[in-house]
Amino acid sequence: MFTLLLILLLIFIVRKFCLKKFKSDKNVCVLVLGDIGRSPRMQYHAVSFAREGFTVDIVGYPGSSPMKEIVENPRIQIHYLRPPSELRNKLPFFLCYVIKVMWQTADLLWSLLSKRIPDTLIMQNPPAIPTIPVCWFYCVLMETQFIIDWHNYAYSLMALSLGKDHIVVKVARAIEVTFGRRATNNFCVTKAMKEDLEKRWAIHAKVLYDRPADDFHLITVEEKNEFLCKLAEKYALSISDSPRRSGFIVSSTSWTEDEDFSVLLNALQEYESACENEELNLPDLICVITGKGPLRDFYMAIVDLKKWKHVQVRTLWLENEDYPKILATADLGVCLHTSSSGLDLPMKVVDMFGCGLPVCAYNFNCLSELVRHNENGLVFADENELAQQLKMWFQDFPNNSAQQDLREKFQENMFTSQIYRNGWHGNWKLNVLPCFQQ
Repeated sequence: MFTLLLILLLIFIVRKFCLKKFKSDKNVCVLVLGDIGRSPRMQYHAVSFAREGFTVDIVGYPGSSPMKEIVENPRIQIHYLRPPSELRNKLPFFLCYVIKVMWQTADLLWSLLSKRIPDTLIMQNPPAIPTIPVCWFYCVLMETQFIIDWHNYAYSLMALSLGKDHIVVKVARAIEVTFGRRATNNFCVTKAMKEDLEKRWAIHAKVLYDRPADDFHLITVEEKNEFLCKLAEKYALSISDSPRRSGFIVSSTSWTEDEDFSVLLNALQEYESACENEELNLPDLICVITGKGPLRDFYMAIVDLKKWKHVQVRTLWLENEDYPKILATADLGVCLHTSSSGLDLPMKVVDMFGCGLPVCAYNFNCLSELVRHNENGLVFADENELAQQLKMWFQDFPNNSAQQDLREKFQENMFTSQIYRNGWHGNWKLNVLPCFQQ
């Protein structure tokens, strides 16, 4: 017993020495258990911290290239986790999942313990397993502030594929409830989520609305023409700029269960039929879908069977600097995000608004916090409504004065509400920075 107490005392003394010597009051760890390059909000956090004089360690998986401001900023250091081995088709699901979680737990803990000791750790949720308990344990060990940025609920996303009664879904929910209450601070993406967290789980969160980064803005006609040439050369996608040119719509996705792309494909089928029947003087339509994900091949196989003559669907993975430009060049954006919880908002619409791109968005509970039908965008409930909106938007295109007036109205109202008047960093300084100045 005496030996055990002596060992514990020695560990306590060494821990206190390490914290005093190596811990920095101006160091923040930004963590996402996902591809850093495909986590814009967490990258924006990192850039904002760096702008305010913090040193930042951003931890996550490799894959897509992070923002230029991340890579070139001397105050930000990237720490990549090692992706677990792919065992999905080799072992039963539950055993595969357990091995994956064990790997992620060990790798995440090692990564956290082998870098600078932060004063604050801010993590993205979802995923909750094993991120939340591992980060909470690390923060307790290192006397670090533990902050959760709620983008959605992990358990609701998992329920889409596993069902709400699956044991893993129940564990995820229990983790979110238990450790969410123990966080030093919580941020979330909508007012609806804030109210739900407080009402159901007694978790007090502050709303930090998504805002587009500086790269997402209107561009000139010359810049559009230059980018159209780049699309043709680099991505083999030709869009005519002649007076009777094709319509150009864009949608971005992670190709996951929370976006039903059959809605868009069925709407495009109706548009194709209208063109075949020479209705409404419609132009041919080019639909570009950006993003990577597990369901891409499934939906593109359906497209390949269509043999459309007037509608062309292309999937692209764009470089970071090209994505804002394709949004600013398109005629209309389409968002199929439905939200597994009904409480988060699609970042893709925020980016489209930043580029002045009018949007047709799939309706769900709290979408009105961002898109208001016929005020700053169009909202649809099913494939038939989306098809009608596409035909209305492109009727007599590009010489429809009513459509041009509607486009100008939407652009004027995209960010008129008080919550959107500041850019990302201004909004961040009002809502996040005060938590670090107390």
